[in-house]
Amino acid sequence: MRFSYVGCMRENNTKTVFDTTASTYDVDRAKLIPGCGRFYQWAIDLIPRKAKRIVDLGAGSGLLSILIRERFPEAELHLVDFSAPMLDKARERMGSDDRVFYHQADYLKDSLPEDVCSVASALSIHHLEDEGKKLLFGKVYGMLRTNGVFVNADHIAGPSAKLEERYQATWLEQVRANGASEQQIADSLYRQKEDRRAPVGEQLGWMRRAGFRDVDLWFKDNCFAVMSGTKAAD
Repeated sequence: MRFSYVGCMRENNTKTVFDTTASTYDVDRAKLIPGCGRFYQWAIDLIPRKAKRIVDLGAGSGLLSILIRERFPEAELHLVDFSAPMLDKARERMGSDDRVFYHQADYLKDSLPEDVCSVASALSIHHLEDEGKKLLFGKVYGMLRTNGVFVNADHIAGPSAKLEERYQATWLEQVRANGASEQQIADSLYRQKEDRRAPVGEQLGWMRRAGFRDVDLWFKDNCFAVMSGTKAAD
């Protein structure tokens, strides 16, 4: 049995945590994600160049969404998040745009846009239990058009207890070298209490079993990774 970063099926307080930390979330990101620029750049680059309808799952304050908007100014963009304070921050960031739509929803349980060219997610899916991740990958597959692309840029677990310990120690060294304050680190560790991170290898396997082809890992810096898969033709 593989190492599990957290216990199984404990109470999930993710929404409460992100509601209460929405005001500081943006300021913290660049300091707390080693290779932050490349991490987000890979996520954007993997979205099909001619995408006309894109969904950002777990959009939060719109950090990924604004980059998608800049790259795809004519596309219809849907931001999905269950935190109203986070979506309020996203609205402030995105400004007035009649091609941008906001959905306060639980993306695992609620209905979502369909017939989309790409579904992208950054730093969100790791809050689901493993069974939830598997269900979501299948749901995303159903949302996509043929040849549509799913991009998951996320916080991942080490494949063993020893490597997970090393991941965490390395992350602390990296973010301190990057200028993160002890308060920013403490806030991040508070948010990480709600993590259900999974190793890259297992997630790639779940994507394949959901039906995705050309599944691959494109970027990895310690415990941050960008993965993608394409919906096969029927």
